[in-house]
Amino acid sequence: MGASACERWGMSIAQQIADPGVWHFTDGQSAQQAQETAARIESLGYSAQWFGEAMGKNAFVNAATLISGTRRLIIATGIAGIHLRHPAAMQQAGLDLAELSGGRFLLGIGVSHAPMVEGLRNLPYEKPLSTMRTYLEAMQGALIMPAPKVEPPPVVLAALGPKMLALSAEKAAGAHPYWTTPEHTAQARQIMGPDALLCVEQKCVLTTDRELAHTRANEQLQLYAALPNYRNSWLRLGFSEDEIDSRAARFVDAVVAWGTEDDIAARISAHYDAGASHVCIQAVPADGSREHPDWNLLDTLAPNAR
Repeated sequence: MGASACERWGMSIAQQIADPGVWHFTDGQSAQQAQETAARIESLGYSAQWFGEAMGKNAFVNAATLISGTRRLIIATGIAGIHLRHPAAMQQAGLDLAELSGGRFLLGIGVSHAPMVEGLRNLPYEKPLSTMRTYLEAMQGALIMPAPKVEPPPVVLAALGPKMLALSAEKAAGAHPYWTTPEHTAQARQIMGPDALLCVEQKCVLTTDRELAHTRANEQLQLYAALPNYRNSWLRLGFSEDEIDSRAARFVDAVVAWGTEDDIAARISAHYDAGASHVCIQAVPADGSREHPDWNLLDTLAPNAR
């Protein structure tokens, strides 16, 4: 599918998400609050809102809620887990949301993590790469007859390692790397080629207080640092096990952008310079709150503010 897939249904989305987007967990919000948040993100000129799926809201019900509360914003799953859904059900949901949104839905899918799939869901977690390849082929071969006929949404894969990144360009529209750096973005672009979507997430804390920034970063890292997929990615980037476990400054400063608005804007620009198609900003509030993103940061960096 590679370049032809992007030409068929990826490039129009690529143009729509050329501006940065926002990545925000909505599990702690009511449906109305989530819609209000999405509407405000849209009003600021951001191109997309991304959200995750773990133990809270169903990704597709959540997506429908956000679509219904917005008019132009691309709504993107980051990501919907494949182990929870038959490939045909995943394809059906994507088609239904593409129709509901008028073509402004982006389907991010991923293999998640063994501790979550096996430990929390009691489901088998086998070789991620072959599992994803087989799943994508089953999705694409599923017999579904949407009425009216709807163009499938672009599919991006949660990808960190070189083989999953390559698969993202070969069998999907692109990749959605999470917890990465501009150096990883450059490597991903080289692996994936020039045409695939590369939608990278960047955590940001608006504060010049180094201790406070590292405290907020460590709160974010507590869960993820124990997950092998992320650890392996950071190790490939040259960080040591000790740096990850001790939250060494070199490691924290690389994966979380903090400082002034200009400092954070420079990190976002570094991703674009490295080859990102799209950067989704996860604006972590410096005060430790979790219900809403840091509106001060999002207001400052808003495309409409330029």
